[in-house]
Amino acid sequence: MRILLCAVLSISAPLPVAALEWPRQRPIQLVIGFAPASSTDIVARLVAPKVAEALGQSVVVENRPGAGGNVAAQQVKRAAPDGYTLLVTSVAYAVNPSLYANAGYDPLKDFVGVAQGPSTPNIITVHPSVPARNLAELIELAKKQPLSYASSGIGTSTHLSVERIKMARKVDITHVPYQPAAAVGAVVGGHTQVSSTSLPPAVPHVKAGRVRPIAVTSAQRSAVLPEVPTVNEQGFADFDDLTWFAFFAPAGTPEGVVARLNGEINRALEAPEVHERLAQLGLDWKRATVPEFAAFLRAEVAKWANAVKESGAKAD
Repeated sequence: MRILLCAVLSISAPLPVAALEWPRQRPIQLVIGFAPASSTDIVARLVAPKVAEALGQSVVVENRPGAGGNVAAQQVKRAAPDGYTLLVTSVAYAVNPSLYANAGYDPLKDFVGVAQGPSTPNIITVHPSVPARNLAELIELAKKQPLSYASSGIGTSTHLSVERIKMARKVDITHVPYQPAAAVGAVVGGHTQVSSTSLPPAVPHVKAGRVRPIAVTSAQRSAVLPEVPTVNEQGFADFDDLTWFAFFAPAGTPEGVVARLNGEINRALEAPEVHERLAQLGLDWKRATVPEFAAFLRAEVAKWANAVKESGAKAD
């Protein structure tokens, strides 16, 4: 009788509504914080069809660039916490609350981290006409003549990395912020002499000889451009600045939905063809659980808050 009673109770106990109804035949919307062809956009569009196939429903991608990703973050923050609207953004998500007087969101309270995406070193490049082939030569050149550098935006890791170099060597190079996909194009077009971007948009230009690589900001060299030395190899220390990408849902999204999305996004990223494409672009990825991603995010928010404070960077 006890066994029978337990069975009846387990059958009659209501399951969470989200577990019963999700996913329905309703599109999932990925709101990307940056413009088409940016690294964030590339990651989202690699994942979207795989997740759509796994869930048996469409995944719609929407680019909402603006304010370093804040426009998209604020949009998703206001969305229903039902798993149908996700934010796809970059490390800017962890930086902006310290950088802006009012970014419009709290990175640790207003969202739940769904999945940690790939990461990439930042790369410093110059126009081929610039007579500098390493960081030391670039710094000496900056002491003799005015130089400007394009980054992926104020307060991005690409911006803060160069500011750290400038502070360490007491040199001035004028910062010119661009949208992420356009920053390396500023050097290609001769609008600035230097650029600091994440690796993916720069790799094709490096391989075609349109820009000359000077350094990567990761602790180790990149497998996709192994000939490019790190910042640390060129007389600096403690550089391991990465641009990372991730998926977030509004706070309050059911744990079961977040876990399902985490699993499907991870499976999409480890698909052989996706993994190969990421490697070609210089993007590295390893699977992380929801709790592991939460711990990583807390550390990143603290790290970049300190970097913003030390550099004095302000977005408004």
